[in-house]
Amino acid sequence: MDHIDRVLLTRLQQDATTSYAALGRSVGLSAGATHERVRKLRERGVIRRTAAEVDPAAVGASVLSYVMVDSTSWMGDSAQDFAALPEILEAHVIAGSASVLVKVRTAGTEQLQDVLRRIHAVDGVSGTRATVVLETFFERPVDPQASVPE
Repeated sequence: MDHIDRVLLTRLQQDATTSYAALGRSVGLSAGATHERVRKLRERGVIRRTAAEVDPAAVGASVLSYVMVDSTSWMGDSAQDFAALPEILEAHVIAGSASVLVKVRTAGTEQLQDVLRRIHAVDGVSGTRATVVLETFFERPVDPQASVPE
């Protein structure tokens, strides 16, 4: 991946609907050459998907929580159990005092409590510790230009 690919990735993260012609102008390539580069980035899995960013509050999911999941056994094979809970946006096997970290969006604390009950029903889960986010200062995507390998 070269500098041009990294600039294209940055521009696409800012607005994935930008035309190939406009993207190409920003890096000095034709629309066709730009389309080919983006296609190759998709083929290699660098671009995993294209999606619209939705305001969670606008769709009734204003409560953001991070939940540390404790377990009595290895949870690395439990991905499908966590994926079955639609309120869980992300699930990560982690090192440290807990086994899994999940990111949860709900409409309110009552719904969060219900999600916690359903997490407790997952085989091997022995406890949870939830942290409710009061305010988000910022969120940012990975900066492809800042992560240039040496």
